[in-house]
Amino acid sequence: MINKVWVLFRKYQSMIAYIFFGGITTIINIGVFAILDYWNWNYQVANVIAWFLSVLVAYLTNKVWVFSSHYTTFKAFIVEFVKFYFFRILTLVIDIIIMYVGISMLNWNSILVKVIDNVIVIIVNYAFSKWYIFKKVK
Repeated sequence: MINKVWVLFRKYQSMIAYIFFGGITTIINIGVFAILDYWNWNYQVANVIAWFLSVLVAYLTNKVWVFSSHYTTFKAFIVEFVKFYFFRILTLVIDIIIMYVGISMLNWNSILVKVIDNVIVIIVNYAFSKWYIFKKVK
């Protein structure tokens, strides 16, 4: 039984780690947004600040614990870092659009929109990270 659990864990280890650290990143993202929203900051400014802080955490945790990315040169580090931020900026655009539609057009609760937004962005970010950013080189 323990052997089967271990095999399953190893098979899905990066996804389990992504969910765990993604949860931490999501808490930071929504938490920072909620605080700034409570202080009546413009929701898009609050959204970008929350994005910036959560992406810093996401890069470090994804690199080390989720995808176990190792580079041997400074150039390889820069390439990986630029790819990570490039794809995160793409999902920031999705993030901004969802926030605009949910809050400005539909007049939904800002925290509810932020939670829905995070679910969508997390799924897209995982795909980008797995297939483009931290892809294992053969």
